[in-house]
Amino acid sequence: MSSKVYFIPAKREDGNEALAQKAERVFLKTALHEQIENDSFVAIKIHFGEKRNTGYIKPQWIINIIRQIKKITSRVFITDSNTLYVGHRSNSVEHLLLAEEHGFKPEILGIPAIIADGLIGGDDGEIQVNLKHVKSAKVGSLFLNSDAMICLSHFTGHIQSGFGGAIKNLGMGCASRAGKLEQHSDVHPWINSKLCSNCGVCFDYCPAQAIVEKGDKAFIIEDKCIGCGECLVVCSVGAVKFNWDSDSVRVQEKMSEYAYSLGHFFNGRINFINFLIEVTKDCDCMSKDQPAVVEDIGILGSLDPVAIDQASADLVNEKSGKDILRAGYDMDWSVQLEHGVEIGLGSRDYDLIKL
Repeated sequence: MSSKVYFIPAKREDGNEALAQKAERVFLKTALHEQIENDSFVAIKIHFGEKRNTGYIKPQWIINIIRQIKKITSRVFITDSNTLYVGHRSNSVEHLLLAEEHGFKPEILGIPAIIADGLIGGDDGEIQVNLKHVKSAKVGSLFLNSDAMICLSHFTGHIQSGFGGAIKNLGMGCASRAGKLEQHSDVHPWINSKLCSNCGVCFDYCPAQAIVEKGDKAFIIEDKCIGCGECLVVCSVGAVKFNWDSDSVRVQEKMSEYAYSLGHFFNGRINFINFLIEVTKDCDCMSKDQPAVVEDIGILGSLDPVAIDQASADLVNEKSGKDILRAGYDMDWSVQLEHGVEIGLGSRDYDLIKL
């Protein structure tokens, strides 16, 4: 059965006001607002953009969507989770300061920004799914206390999944640090003794008491490690390491299963809006200004994350005249979509409805 995907052409040259109106039209077509009640907590999930990145969705483009939600409930906020890697978005203090720097502040949006998984990514809860790779998805606790979600995604290429869209924003973007670690790696973190200064900070932060001193260096006891990743963030010298999963198939399948967990949790009270504007080779986690790989295309909306990502990929590749997403990293990006179909996340068949 095909899913409806709404599409409106849009480009940066339209200007902020016109883009806000177009995003609003797409949002209203999905009719999510009809599922929201006047006391609902509504999470607007977005990527605030890494330091020095310029491709992220601009706050001025989403103000009309926010106004529509505020007609129903005042309990609306914008959010993201902390990153697994160490940087400006790995803790809530610096993350929120960066969000403000990029314009995501009450003076512009009229709503607060809240980080979904606490100070350093350890504030989470679990959703039981019992799928191929993921038995229990670890996601930011804020999402589990919300009643509805709007998932706003900047569609880009990606080094580990070919592209990042709604599925990645939902699955990886809503995971806590432990959830991100589970998706990225099948092994626990370890400590490079050559870099370790034996400062002892990681001892205090480890909730499982899995880090001990060994030979004047920190050492992780693998059998006790719970894979939360807190040591990765608090280590100021970069001594904590873990092996990135180089198997794109496994990463994409885990990502789809995490996305399924949240889709199942919200149960019809979630929609997806993809911005195909300034589509870049790499995601917005890259701390640099990146050139667009295709001309601006538009804004898409759907209740189906698989369908909207399939439509987005099709439009990008059609605009470029080739499979530019596969060309970026020689990667089969369809795995996340096909696995999504297999587990019941959504459909790759869609009706593109142009507005």
